[in-house]
Amino acid sequence: MPKVADIQRALEPTWCPGCGNYNMQKALLEVLEESGMDFEDYAMVWGIGCHGNGADFYRAQGFHGLHGRALPLATGIALTNPDLKVIVNMGDGDGYGIGGNHFIHSVRRNIDMVAIYHNNQIYGLTTGQASPTSDQFMQTPSTPGGVVEEPVNPVGVAVAQGATFVARGFAGDVEHLKSLYRQALDHHGFSLVDVYQPCVTWNKVNTFKWFRDRVYKLEELDGYDPTNRTMAFEKSMSTFHELTCAPDECKIPIGVFYREAESFTYQDGLPQLDRPMWKHAEAPRDISKILEAY
Repeated sequence: MPKVADIQRALEPTWCPGCGNYNMQKALLEVLEESGMDFEDYAMVWGIGCHGNGADFYRAQGFHGLHGRALPLATGIALTNPDLKVIVNMGDGDGYGIGGNHFIHSVRRNIDMVAIYHNNQIYGLTTGQASPTSDQFMQTPSTPGGVVEEPVNPVGVAVAQGATFVARGFAGDVEHLKSLYRQALDHHGFSLVDVYQPCVTWNKVNTFKWFRDRVYKLEELDGYDPTNRTMAFEKSMSTFHELTCAPDECKIPIGVFYREAESFTYQDGLPQLDRPMWKHAEAPRDISKILEAY
């Protein structure tokens, strides 16, 4: 089975030194090795953003898609070949902004895939504009007077919309993040892993230290039940915080908010599961006459 060195390409990552993407990559590479999956067992899709550079740093079956369109591409792969485990990497602006509509409908359809969101609360690739998850009143190049609206609550949206696995991680805790990735890969259905991934260049507010002073693990909370959707939604609402809140005033939960032991996926409802679409083209085809037209 492929090891980390086999999955990781020789290209040197171009993320800024200290970027949270490094730890996210480390966690995913190690989990892929531990999973025992071969290259033919999974496919990866990337959106546009700093995270999307990862398309150059993984050796995998994959596709680097358009801005905000990673989930439709991943859906096409998942429906065409339901035997593949599909892993999607997106950013907060990419996946919750321009791709927000796709996010909602992928959740409600319960497409069997793992959706990893690199949430740095900023548009890092395009020099620090406000993103859908930027804190209210945060000053950025695009909002010099401060962000007017409240941020999107992706965990709350996913839980309310019927997601069957919802988790949040922190790039500063690799081992905990790995445990979330493992559970997401094992889940049958749409698995959301929203990861706070500090941008060391453009977001000077939500830093690694800022999160370390505030995050706590749901699994260490007495009485928390991740199979209780109402409890998960209520806990998701505690995510909102103010820029000036002190560490003892705003605590941010990470871990598994909600999961279902069994779920009915979109793929489960398709009549062609016995002969998925990719098998329709198993035999080689001569397309030379078609090419002549071009």
